[in-house]
Amino acid sequence: MSSLSPEDQQQRLYGPHILFNTNSIYNVKFISSCLTGAVAGIIGLENWLGFFLFLFTTLFTSVVLHFVNLKASPQKYVQGGFLEVVNPGQENTFSFILVWTLFYAMVHVYD
Repeated sequence: MSSLSPEDQQQRLYGPHILFNTNSIYNVKFISSCLTGAVAGIIGLENWLGFFLFLFTTLFTSVVLHFVNLKASPQKYVQGGFLEVVNPGQENTFSFILVWTLFYAMVHVYD
């Protein structure tokens, strides 16, 4: 069996499935970042500790997606491969910060 050229591998990807998979991964990462922001705000993490929690949960979510959902071969399901799965995205980082400050303010401002 001969290996496929990159152009042939690209043609094997079906557009609607790639779009659905990318949206699903985006939704999981968005929910994960919002929940992480809520946890960081409720337990009162400040400065770098909150960002370390975000980094840890982003990596943990990516590893779970990589091995459980994508069966350790993300290039079959997502166009960007593993880098697409690991990338937190700018909007998810901003969502984390927004939820983090919201929950921190609700719980700890009037202590």
